[in-house]
Amino acid sequence: MPKCVYCGKLYDVPRGLTKVMNDGRILYLCSSKCRKNMAMKRRKVRWITKSKQGKADVKVEDEKRETDKADYEKK
Repeated sequence: MPKCVYCGKLYDVPRGLTKVMNDGRILYLCSSKCRKNMAMKRRKVRWITKSKQGKADVKVEDEKRETDKADYEKK
């Protein structure tokens, strides 16, 4: 499974784009969205930072929300 050089997402082989540069580098891009944003040289986009958060971070945030909700209901 190749990894997108722009957003870092792993994707299946039949999808995406494989771009071979003149100097021999191979760039794997998962979607046209990544390809277009890379061509515009944009690196600080919100959806990239969201996708780079680990699943563990999301689970911790969910647990915090549940405990906050439970504390609020007790009051």
